Amino acid sequence: MSWVWIGIAVAACFCLKLVGLLVPERALSHPVIDRVAQAVPVALLGALIAIETFTVHHRIVVDARAIALAVAGVALWRRAPFLVVVVLAAATAAVLRWSGLAG
Repeated sequence: MSWVWIGIAVAACFCLKLVGLLVPERALSHPVIDRVAQAVPVALLGALIAIETFTVHHRIVVDARAIALAVAGVALWRRAPFLVVVVLAAATAAVLRWSGLAG
């Protein structure tokens, strides 16, 4: 039965892609559509970060991930290179979890 649902999902994704290709060019060149298209990826990434950082089993939590995100934010604000931001955030979460200060 699960293969049926997988097939339905595949067909739905294909149809959605096809509809996107059939949209006329003049509809896509509208300034509002352009602004929305630029904002959607940022909003989705922000939502994903928030959900992965502040939830565990459908509950809101503040643990080492939240502190690591704050460290990454400060590093980005200070214009650190991306690799440095990632290493700082990972090291912060690792040290906090290892020390038992933040689950």
